[in-house]
Amino acid sequence: MTPESKRLSPLGLAAMGLFSVTMLLAVLLVRSCHPPALPVIPPLNSSVTIVQPTPNVLVAVRDLARLESASFHMERVIDLSDRQSHLFGLITSDDAILLVAVADISAGVDLQKLTTADLVADPLKKTVKIRLPAPEVFHAELDNSKTYVHTRRTGALATRAENLETRARQEAERTLIDAAVQAGLLTRANDNARHAVEGLLRALGYTAIDITSTDSPAPPHE
Repeated sequence: MTPESKRLSPLGLAAMGLFSVTMLLAVLLVRSCHPPALPVIPPLNSSVTIVQPTPNVLVAVRDLARLESASFHMERVIDLSDRQSHLFGLITSDDAILLVAVADISAGVDLQKLTTADLVADPLKKTVKIRLPAPEVFHAELDNSKTYVHTRRTGALATRAENLETRARQEAERTLIDAAVQAGLLTRANDNARHAVEGLLRALGYTAIDITSTDSPAPPHE
């Protein structure tokens, strides 16, 4: 076949041109049916709701642990005697000590004792009810820099008791704890603990707060 025979006739050229125009129109028609996506512009007065997680109130309060909320500085004179008898009780003689005792005694509320039954909270209504454990004496220690033996007297027939000062110090600590409790140490510790817990609960967002405490105070630590 000669090059001349490969040339398209005028009719063939016209058919190819018509085909090209038809394809171009089809492409334009498809594009007009699917316009490009436009960026979404939020309205000027739109709002977004963010839900904050509600804190675990019980864990938050228990994190305060042993809340030492009151401390008393107490002083007392201890007059202790070790009376010894001789000759079947006909003669007595004393080994005596006069101790001036000074101690710091602290008390508070152990919030680690809180249970789920002691706390009822409604985060939506901002209400909470909590029952605190009974206040208790946490610590009692003689101040050795201020505690001293004022007088030590051993009778002529008495044997000097080497542990008499130790016994006097133990008696001083015990009686000073009793005196601090009688003076209102546990009551003050309970009141201060309630104020501290109330402040924490208000910081957590609660507005209606009802705090009570166990009626019976806990016994002092040995």
